Amino acid sequence: MTTRTSPLHDRHLAAGAKLADFSGWSMPIEYAGGGVLAEHAAVREGVGLFDVSHLGTGTVRGPGAAAFVDSCLTNDLSRIGPGQAQYTMCCVPDGEEGAGGVVDDLIVYLHGPDDVLLVPNAANAAEVLGRLADAAPPGVEVVDRHTEVAVLAVQGPRSLQVLELLGVPGEIGYMSFVTGTGGGGAEVTVCRTGYTGEHGYELLVAAERAGEMWDAVLDAGQDLGIRPCGLGARDTLRTEMGYPLHGHELSREISPVQARAGWAVGWRKPAFWGREALLAEKEAGPARLLWGLRAAGRGIPRPGMAVLDGDGSRVGEVTSGTFSPTLRVGIGLALLDAAAGVAEGASLTIDVRGRREPVEVLRPPFVPSRVR
Repeated sequence: MTTRTSPLHDRHLAAGAKLADFSGWSMPIEYAGGGVLAEHAAVREGVGLFDVSHLGTGTVRGPGAAAFVDSCLTNDLSRIGPGQAQYTMCCVPDGEEGAGGVVDDLIVYLHGPDDVLLVPNAANAAEVLGRLADAAPPGVEVVDRHTEVAVLAVQGPRSLQVLELLGVPGEIGYMSFVTGTGGGGAEVTVCRTGYTGEHGYELLVAAERAGEMWDAVLDAGQDLGIRPCGLGARDTLRTEMGYPLHGHELSREISPVQARAGWAVGWRKPAFWGREALLAEKEAGPARLLWGLRAAGRGIPRPGMAVLDGDGSRVGEVTSGTFSPTLRVGIGLALLDAAAGVAEGASLTIDVRGRREPVEVLRPPFVPSRVR
């Protein structure tokens, strides 16, 4: 399969980015002149700019488009109004094998009752949009706009200052969005959200104007110490917040109930894909639950590592793990067997190449959230 590139690929090459395959896309992992640690610090202390154009984009339009989307995805769109966005999940429908498992987690931008924009993950965008297209009623059209739209993320405590210098609206509520102009007059949709735990924004712009917007954001933020940031820092930042990554903390095998993502499920809605399976799992109690792990020694949790109790019995598995640049210790997320009776504050170990390293169980985030 041909590796896809972002509309900003040339900018990344010019900035000395280290590129790697990410869900079929060649994307920057880190940039020359600092790497992951410097980029992580920029977002926590100042401001960073990410290219996340590998994320999918799709529109659902036509009479009752929002109600149709609401009948498919987990969260309750009636909780928000036009100009607001919502985190939600596309689950395997009841009647299919693995019902209740997560096909993808995504953001819904509600423009109005007949106009919805979806931003799914790169690897799953085609399937999410394909499932919706197959289920859409007459008059509702689902269009994949993955190659038409670029997505930039401006994240950090100085992100609002950057947008103000850019002339782009930034004084908006959390999970709200507006459309304005910036970056040479390009139309841009600005949403106050992000994947870092900091005050931040995601900017959606036409792919052919992405380069202008990228340059304009960097220019606006130059006196504020802005840094281009790669997906390496994006991962360390999201892990410190305990945010899930599809394929790690959410998957067809890991349900919203197991991942403690029930807050993104409209349990009282009459219909959404996987509803009966998820209600049954919620009622019975999940067989495993997601917890945070903080290293008590020098060990660093890594995906796939076994989590052991005091007797050395396996009680779970690490789903994500990294060295926390903020805390200067290893941290991770892990699915732990409910039957093990693990509670917050418990002491467990992880198997690091045959060596048992101590960890403490806690509920993320590992560092304070400043998204609001």
